Amino acid sequence: MPQTRHLEHINLPADIKALPEDALPELCAEIRELLIKTVSENGGHLASNLGVVELTVALHRMFDSPVDQFVWDVGHQCYTHKLLTGRRDGFSELRREGGVSGFPRPAESEHDLFLTGHSSTAVSSAFGLAEAKNIQGKNGFVVAVVGDGALTGGLAYEALNNVGRTCDRLIVVINDNKMSISKNVGAMARHLAVMRSNPKYYKFKTAVERLVKAIPIIGKPLRNWLFYSKAVLRSAILRGNLFEDMGFAYLGPVDGHSFKRLVSAFTTAKKMERPVVVHVSTVKGKGYRPAEKSPKSYHGVSAFDIETGETQEARDSFSARFGQCLCALAQTDERICAVTAAMTAGCGLTEFRSRFKSRFFDVGIAEGHAVTFSGGLAKNGMIPVFAVYSSFLQRGFDQILHDAALQDLKMVLAIDRAGVVGEDGEAHQGLFDAAFLSSIPKVTVFAPMTYAELEMMLAAAVYDVSSVAAVRYPRGAQPLPPAGYVSSAAPFSIFGGGHAPVLIVTYGRLFAQAALAREALKERELDCDILKLNRIWPLEKEAVLAALPYNRVFFFEEGIKSGGIAEHFAAALLETGFGGKYTIHAVENRFVPCMTVPRALSVLGLDAAAMCAAIEN
Repeated sequence: MPQTRHLEHINLPADIKALPEDALPELCAEIRELLIKTVSENGGHLASNLGVVELTVALHRMFDSPVDQFVWDVGHQCYTHKLLTGRRDGFSELRREGGVSGFPRPAESEHDLFLTGHSSTAVSSAFGLAEAKNIQGKNGFVVAVVGDGALTGGLAYEALNNVGRTCDRLIVVINDNKMSISKNVGAMARHLAVMRSNPKYYKFKTAVERLVKAIPIIGKPLRNWLFYSKAVLRSAILRGNLFEDMGFAYLGPVDGHSFKRLVSAFTTAKKMERPVVVHVSTVKGKGYRPAEKSPKSYHGVSAFDIETGETQEARDSFSARFGQCLCALAQTDERICAVTAAMTAGCGLTEFRSRFKSRFFDVGIAEGHAVTFSGGLAKNGMIPVFAVYSSFLQRGFDQILHDAALQDLKMVLAIDRAGVVGEDGEAHQGLFDAAFLSSIPKVTVFAPMTYAELEMMLAAAVYDVSSVAAVRYPRGAQPLPPAGYVSSAAPFSIFGGGHAPVLIVTYGRLFAQAALAREALKERELDCDILKLNRIWPLEKEAVLAALPYNRVFFFEEGIKSGGIAEHFAAALLETGFGGKYTIHAVENRFVPCMTVPRALSVLGLDAAAMCAAIEN
């Protein structure tokens, strides 16, 4: 790999325009070297960023950010953008506390418009930006860079349908690498594949337009007439183009690693005076062979060895154990189906997909659809289990309420990454699901602390709950249980002698922190018991009654305080006549930024040391 010669002189996008064209491939090589080095040390999204290096350089060479505005969808493909917009010197702190975020972040730079940690939103946001420019008479284009995986989400189509022919300075760049996280699914993936494999129409169209435009006097009117008469030609050669049918001009497919073709496409797009789709084909993981060979494995990756590609991530995890447990249940019950929203590997469903192909459904990045689809499966006698990250389940709230619980339909939500998730920061923290699920009637929520409890509670969710059941579990491996602890699927359990003056109430992995705090307090001659909730909603009446005899009750919750389980428990205690002192320690009204999980628990007052301090004070 080359020594840095160009990148160290790029401080703002204007510096890219000053480079000679033959220096751009060298700049891209330097960028890739820095991306690989940094992500190998810090973890992050590697394959997606390696694939858009030339595209990002070309965008900043052809447009003038921040007058021209970029919206990234999903935001995890923005690392090169950050390097080119003044954040190169701090890039070594990528995804570290106080450092450069792994997603666009307006607080970092005027070149970042939105904090985009989920999918399919860019066209909507960009359309709003462009219309605001038009209303205010401001200059500049708005460019939405949309991964093809984002086109499996319904919001993207709502926006595309709304834009139509109305917005003349909006350019939608489709970064087509044939993948989101798992391999893309659905009709749009097939449509893009057809467009990639049949460029005849676009070559012919470009040649005709050039020829007609060159005709004196009548060239431009004739070109415009041909534009409105080309439907028959398009249908004959390509059998339709969804984007042109929706009112966009379409350019592509363009080689996303060729500066000549990218520059040509963007030059044309800027002259179109109508909304334009530029379809760019890229290679996910380009420039690092392990990532090219297995882009799914290097989508979101922990620290790894550059030479071997081996990661430092523990192989055992709640996600992996969930997949194993679900396979065991499906082996003996043909009604059980697995549903995922483009997260087959991330949610531990690779083995299920292989073993039970007819009962496995990847619906793309469409969480709301996944819930309602699961409702259809349930209505006809199947038992759907929808595996989804906590932060992404937020997008299915309406469907859980209206299309599942209101219909009294039986389904299971396997909620991965519940609680603090670490370096992905604000957009990915799983701190809201317990609060919003507990607001919906007929929803039952379990929170295991160990793998054994995960297995028992998943079985209970499948067979013992008649409506919507959720099993929520954290990212990574199970915490170390205290000596003498026995896993249980009972609604709650008391750990301790039952006669202490102080009671800690908690659930999930925080129980392990509470157990450490209990041991430390015991050494300081302060005795306490722990009430561990296993079924956190609805609250077990006996659990509330068990807390009545204590003088002081502390509820520690790895979730948002407002509307959380701790507040529900407080209300239930009050109704039963509790006369002691009750204190809630949960996430106050805030979003939790990037930091390691242990650090976040400490900052939020939820680790063992913080528990001890709160109880002693």
